[in-house]
Amino acid sequence: MESGAGKHWTEEEVKALLSIWSEKSIRKQLHGTLRNKGIFIYIAKRLQELGVCRDWKQCRAKYKNLKYEYRTVKYARNSGDATKTMKFFHDLDAILRCEPVAHLAEGNGRCSSTEARLNASPTADSSQEIAEDEEDFSNSTLAALEATQIKKETIDIDDDSISSTSEDRSCTPLAKQIVGTDNHIPLEEAQNHFKVITVNDTGAGKHWSDNEVRALINIWSDEKIQQMLEGATRNKEIFEEIARRLMKCGIDRDWKQCRTKYKNLKYEYRALQKENEHLGNPRRKMRFYDEVDCILRRQPLGPSGWGCESSSLLSVSVGDVTANTGSLGIKRKTWNDEMSPIPLKKSASENTIFQFQKLLTERVNTVTEGKKLLLERLCKQEEMQDLNRTQLYAHPSAMQQVPVAAAAVAAMAPAASELKLGKKVNEGKTKEVYELPDIPGCVLMQSKDQITAGNAARKDRMEGKAAISNTTTSCVFQLLQEAGIKTAFVRKQSDTAFIAAHCEMIPIEWVCRRIATGSFLKRNPGVKEGYKFYPPKIEMFYKDDANNDPQWSEEQLIEAKFSFAGLTIGKTEVDIMARSTQAIFEILEKSWQPQNCTLVDLKIEFGVNILTKEIVLADVIDNDSWRLWPSGDRSQQKDKQSYRDLKEVTPEALQMVKRNFEWVAERVELLLKTKSQGRVVVLMGSTSDLGHCEKIKKACATFGIPCELRVTSAHKGPDETLRIKAEYEGDGIPTVFVAVAGRSNGLGPVMSGNTAYPVVNCPPLSSDWGAQDVWSSLRLPSGLGCPTTLSPEGAAQFAAQIFGLNNHLVWAKLRSNMLNTWISLKQADKKLRECTL
Repeated sequence: MESGAGKHWTEEEVKALLSIWSEKSIRKQLHGTLRNKGIFIYIAKRLQELGVCRDWKQCRAKYKNLKYEYRTVKYARNSGDATKTMKFFHDLDAILRCEPVAHLAEGNGRCSSTEARLNASPTADSSQEIAEDEEDFSNSTLAALEATQIKKETIDIDDDSISSTSEDRSCTPLAKQIVGTDNHIPLEEAQNHFKVITVNDTGAGKHWSDNEVRALINIWSDEKIQQMLEGATRNKEIFEEIARRLMKCGIDRDWKQCRTKYKNLKYEYRALQKENEHLGNPRRKMRFYDEVDCILRRQPLGPSGWGCESSSLLSVSVGDVTANTGSLGIKRKTWNDEMSPIPLKKSASENTIFQFQKLLTERVNTVTEGKKLLLERLCKQEEMQDLNRTQLYAHPSAMQQVPVAAAAVAAMAPAASELKLGKKVNEGKTKEVYELPDIPGCVLMQSKDQITAGNAARKDRMEGKAAISNTTTSCVFQLLQEAGIKTAFVRKQSDTAFIAAHCEMIPIEWVCRRIATGSFLKRNPGVKEGYKFYPPKIEMFYKDDANNDPQWSEEQLIEAKFSFAGLTIGKTEVDIMARSTQAIFEILEKSWQPQNCTLVDLKIEFGVNILTKEIVLADVIDNDSWRLWPSGDRSQQKDKQSYRDLKEVTPEALQMVKRNFEWVAERVELLLKTKSQGRVVVLMGSTSDLGHCEKIKKACATFGIPCELRVTSAHKGPDETLRIKAEYEGDGIPTVFVAVAGRSNGLGPVMSGNTAYPVVNCPPLSSDWGAQDVWSSLRLPSGLGCPTTLSPEGAAQFAAQIFGLNNHLVWAKLRSNMLNTWISLKQADKKLRECTL
């Protein structure tokens, strides 16, 4: 992070910016160029000479915000509203009077200079300014107008996030021609295609897509979130929670971006309302206006709130012209709703466009009832609220399993009673698999109230087993997804079913064993029950009921040359499945340990996602899939082995088995939680190291570890440093201190010598003196244990490894990272060899 990022501009900083902006040479360059990065780099350098530390992006954002606010106030005053004001108005007025102002006023399509001419008394100065504006306006090309007028800047309070008004398509150019005509989109319509753009401290220029904004609004509509937002002034924690929920939807946005997008949506909504009050015009729709309106008026989010967004799904033909309704913004007001209070003379080309758009709107209203019903179904309130009720793609890596389009459709899946089932894809002993026509690339896994043993040689109905198995599977897959394991699981759909990515299953059962028991003892005479395998032992069995699922070797599987969904199963794929099986077992084994339960062995299956062509963990993991011994005692077993061991199946015996299954289902939900606490406290010697510390904090977030940043100097204020140390020691929360100090590092050694908590050095080395400065972190007095890592991510991982000893959720993320790194290297090697061959 650049220094100063995320801080409000002080009055002195704004004055310094205005003093540089007021220079004639700066004004001329700013007015004459569209690519102005170099100018703002120069301005930032000049500001540094004045003691203001701001980068060029922040300078550009502040410049745009000041111009926009000035023009808003200027327009309001010219319209007779003397109540609207701003700081530095007169300074900006003096600067901007020298520039042509051809800014489009919202609502009527006229230039603000034209409004000034209509509302203000003509004077010599104003006449000259209007003349200059008029000349500039008449000589400007449409492309230039698009760049300087239509691209509307929002007032970005934080200067720390990039956003748009949610339109994921690029801004429609003013000069875009309608197919089959020689006409351009009129200026009145062009203003509906603006984007609200703010600046991110990281420089990542990624706009918010429609699906991302929908998910944000859906979370915002939660009553608890609204109450917290209304009752808090310090709302960082609230937006961190919103960012976490978005992450569960597969949307990677940090809390600052969420907060800025939230503010932009509120600002645009309120600006439209205020405009309507002053001008008396009907509402000019913005994207998601109805949804924001429902939230801010505290009304339930209804189906109609989403209907306007679905217009882009329809394509309407008019004569020889085919247009997508979304591209011309038909969801906004029609042309006659945008008429100015004072009629303006329109050209013939504009009239042609208006007639075309009117005809197009009429044709939209004649869309068949079948399409309307489809849109209504897709846009029901219940479908959108489903994002909050379920866990969808709990880890960013899960987004690789189902493409964005399929994930978005799955997020809007109807409730269980309304979900349309397609043909039955497969049926096993304990489940059925159905296609989902409304969710391409996904299937419904429906459990049965049936329990079997010995390849269905023994089979009984056990009331409630479907719900128990579905709960167990959903919790286990959610745990693995949050850790970073790629699975086919999408979300729990009902008590007895869940939605999964459609996979072509690989007919191999992978078994991982920690303790020798069961069939292993029969196949390996001489091995005593209870023998422990280090590392866990991996076996595979080919699914063939007729031959009682024979055991296979890796060589047999490779030589079978199976191909599923276009992916041939070779050496690389077999190695990936074997390594994944071990990692999955170890994560579940570690997760059961806090419950004082021993995971003895585990059986899983893999499939190839038909959309992404990736191998993912598929099928189910329920109480049929493992052996689970509380306290490591086989006599207390709670898994399906208690059913296998029955000499006679009686109603009483089945009730005993059911109680075991219920016991597991209740405790498996506890795997998603941890009683262990922990935090990382990053101590920096100066705010100049803030960017380095932010990287540590971001890396800690990937492991789910809270991180706090503090500023203190062991050289200049040792008493304050020790007071901060005592503050964190006093509350009893396990803490890892990370010392970030350049030059002579006193923080790490002082902290290490005065606390029993772990301390790690992570100095931000410079290119000039880094080779010398690092020795202050490496050469320590005797009696101090303070390791040093130069990587911010490495410091976060060091802390995670400490907390992972007692926190199975953190440990699972570490183990998953190891697996995913290994898989990426394996796949890279395969691609390289294929290219070489």
